[in-house]
Amino acid sequence: MLERFQHEVTGAFRIVVGFLFATHGAAALFGVLGTERLGLLVWPSWWAALIQTIGGALVMLGFGTRYAALLCSGSMAYAYFTVHQTSALLPVQNGGELAAMFCFAFLLIAFLGSGAWSVQRTAAQPVPAAK
Repeated sequence: MLERFQHEVTGAFRIVVGFLFATHGAAALFGVLGTERLGLLVWPSWWAALIQTIGGALVMLGFGTRYAALLCSGSMAYAYFTVHQTSALLPVQNGGELAAMFCFAFLLIAFLGSGAWSVQRTAAQPVPAAK
């Protein structure tokens, strides 16, 4: 019974995860939503925030979804292993839960695709001919 709504739930999941990721990156890039602004071009934090903002927006909109999601997943894996893993083994110990969750959420999106309500899917649908 649940498979009946798989396309729509996948689309809703993509939109929510993309939105959360994009706002996380935008907050750091622009110093809004209670987050301190990152220094311009500082490696790797500014670049990570740029990937989060643009990649998250692309995933949310459903444009180049699989590629953007794969890039976002990889950036979170990199963040987890270079920032969090160095201080402790488990995510609950090293504060890396968010990075791990985003990493696997985007990996799932990369494999499942955009689901319903994506810009790319809408643009690919043929326009009905006028009578």
